[in-house]
Amino acid sequence: MISSAQMRAARALLGIDQRQLAQLAGVSLPTVQRMEASNGIVRGMVGTLNRIVEALDATGVELIANDQPSQGRGRGVRLKDSA
Repeated sequence: MISSAQMRAARALLGIDQRQLAQLAGVSLPTVQRMEASNGIVRGMVGTLNRIVEALDATGVELIANDQPSQGRGRGVRLKDSA
């Protein structure tokens, strides 16, 4: 659904800190800290993950999954295929 690296990158693009993301999503600061500290795909309660994704979406961040084309326009970053 969302990786910890995507969460950190999304915050960086928005210029917000973990506390601000937690407030936007209506979750606790320790929850955001735990999610961002995990490796790979973030694990947690589905409702909490959805709140984070919805908050990022509402602020204009497009989360792009592997092999998914970007539908948006505007600036962003994406990792190159390592193969």
